[in-house]
Amino acid sequence: MKFNLANCLILPALEATAAYILLANTLSDTSLKRYWLTLTILHNIILILHKWFIYPLFLSPLCNLPQPRGFIPLFGHGRLLLKKHQPSRDWQVRTMRTVPNDGIILRRGFLHTTKLLLTTPAALADVLVYKCYDFEKPRVGANFIKRFLGEGLLMSEGEEHVWQRKSIMPAFRFRHIKELYPVFWGKSMEFCAVVKRDLGAQPDSVLDVCYYATRVTLDIIGIAGMGRDLGSLYNKDDELAKNYQEILEPTPEKVLYYLTNVILPPWLVRKLPWRLHERVTVTTGNLRRICSEFLAERKMKIRCEKAEGRESRDILSIMIRGNDQSDKNLVDQLLTFVAAGHETTSSALTWTSYLLAQQPAIQARLRSEILKYIPDPGVLSSPDFDVARLLESMPYLNCVCNEVLRLFPPVPLTSRVAVRDTTVCGHFIPSGTMFWIVPWAINRSPKLWGPDAEDFVPERWMDTTTGRATMNGGAESNYSFLTFLHGPRGCIGERFARAEMRSLVATFVGNFEMELADPNEEIVVGGTLTSKPRNGMKLRLKDVKWGP
Repeated sequence: MKFNLANCLILPALEATAAYILLANTLSDTSLKRYWLTLTILHNIILILHKWFIYPLFLSPLCNLPQPRGFIPLFGHGRLLLKKHQPSRDWQVRTMRTVPNDGIILRRGFLHTTKLLLTTPAALADVLVYKCYDFEKPRVGANFIKRFLGEGLLMSEGEEHVWQRKSIMPAFRFRHIKELYPVFWGKSMEFCAVVKRDLGAQPDSVLDVCYYATRVTLDIIGIAGMGRDLGSLYNKDDELAKNYQEILEPTPEKVLYYLTNVILPPWLVRKLPWRLHERVTVTTGNLRRICSEFLAERKMKIRCEKAEGRESRDILSIMIRGNDQSDKNLVDQLLTFVAAGHETTSSALTWTSYLLAQQPAIQARLRSEILKYIPDPGVLSSPDFDVARLLESMPYLNCVCNEVLRLFPPVPLTSRVAVRDTTVCGHFIPSGTMFWIVPWAINRSPKLWGPDAEDFVPERWMDTTTGRATMNGGAESNYSFLTFLHGPRGCIGERFARAEMRSLVATFVGNFEMELADPNEEIVVGGTLTSKPRNGMKLRLKDVKWGP
């Protein structure tokens, strides 16, 4: 145990309490009993005052960090977060803009708990890259998410994370992603065909893009990740799709349930009379069973392929042939890749359609480029065609995708806790300090992106000299774009996600003109693990003739 005043007070308080209980049963002297009772009460009062008031407000090395206005004793800045129509992510954006700081802003919660908001590239670099293993995901929230995602790469820590990332990295190298482009393109075309089919049955030509985006990205991760076409685009009762929808569909009850699990101890949540708890338990069990069946099926197929001198190139097959992970680890990786792999890209496609529906001029310019570069989409289905080279060379397509990912990062907020004493931007950080890393706020910071940081401007990613898409969008630092994070804990599937998004956006915009079904409807950002529109994304679509 580290030596500090709080620890010095805990032991005497416990000793005094124990002494009083023992002596009260053995001594008859009332004055002595009162002495021990008074001592016990005083010790505990001092401990409470120190832990919740004196230390955080006056003695903590963090207490001099800049903080927003509106602090209320006991409640901290929590009242600001609870304002109506004031989502947490918007509060972070405003705080970063209005509070002068050198990379860290302190926010106090209930009973003066502290969380630090990172605001500059230098601070982000310390936490994400240079000292990344000084920080881990908060244990309570991580243990809850592990119920859905297992203990795969996303949820592992320390040396286990280093080993897992090294083991999995071969499946996400550029050469392998390039080989998957035909899969992405083929499924994207199927997606558009299904939308056209269903569009014919809608007299008002309105469909919810969220539904189709989730289905197609699940099918893509099925083929590219497991070598199996799940067919969820055609089968509304697909077991895997229904179970993931049960977990991830952003209903208000689920959001409240997930927040409760992050805030309260798991044993306490299990005691609550909440029917959703049983549903989540059954659903997570179903997901693990399905992924275990996929693993057994894939192992059997690999043995047959080996006898025939063939090799499948899906992610699971590559990991199995690596022969360095247990079946449990492989199932955990599957749970992670299937959930993260389809949810994040479906979120990106949904927000792309929303922004393009709002901006018909940008939509028309993008469609013009698509028809110019791809006059016949059927040609890209040829096994000899280099789909990767073509899509990656389309400047405006890449500009649009980058700008959508900037404005609507699928994971808008994540957190870390210091697991040892360390420093960030020269500030001493005690072990146990909580951090907020907010891609939503960083990606919209006027200091990093200029006065139009909140606007949808794909041209910011265009090099006007060469006419090609840039990698930084005009920002001075790579850390200004935080959608995939950075460093050893950055998204290992970034190339996969970008390739999939290029294919989906190109086919969707090439096949349809789109506008909002109700231009006056307020689109509320919701979601559970990723950001999605709370009430879906209803668009009015018009079929576009594409190809001969």
